[in-house]
Amino acid sequence: MKKSGKPGKARLPAPAAEDIELFRSEVADATPLGPHGRFLHPLDPPPALPLSRLRDQREVMLESLTDPGEWDASTETGEELIYLRPGISRQVLRRLRSGEWRVQAELDLHGLTRAEAKIELVDFLHACDRRGIRCIRIIHGKGLGSPNREPVLKRAVRHWLAQREEVLAYVQARPADGGGGAVIALLRSRA
Repeated sequence: MKKSGKPGKARLPAPAAEDIELFRSEVADATPLGPHGRFLHPLDPPPALPLSRLRDQREVMLESLTDPGEWDASTETGEELIYLRPGISRQVLRRLRSGEWRVQAELDLHGLTRAEAKIELVDFLHACDRRGIRCIRIIHGKGLGSPNREPVLKRAVRHWLAQREEVLAYVQARPADGGGGAVIALLRSRA
């Protein structure tokens, strides 16, 4: 068999003239099949995807995660970082810390650069919002592999989360859930 210039495509040799004549003589008395009498409905086109709207929403989310300033140190309590949106009960923090909220989705940002992590976080928050997910865990790591062993993503993720309107609160994860290398966040409901 001879191969054509396209990968994965094989070209068969042309049939010999005597093979063509043999085939025609064998099927000479064949009658074509008649119509089967059934109506074949045309297939419905797939539903349109609002790609422009999805792209616009993603861009808005990326823009909303800008870094206008440094992390507000007043939100820190010792080593543990917490966040509570104004007007939300402190009971929410207690419930998040105790694990009363079941984690419904998780994002692992290990090994990503700051820019990559930001994009992944935007996509993740957007997907959670579309699916109505309320409690999430984001694993950012402890920064042990970073230059100077500083937790770059830890600070950035918490800063980005505090900027998002859908984030009501977050706490450092319990040791069993990642401890200082992860954060548990509560998102607003879609109602």
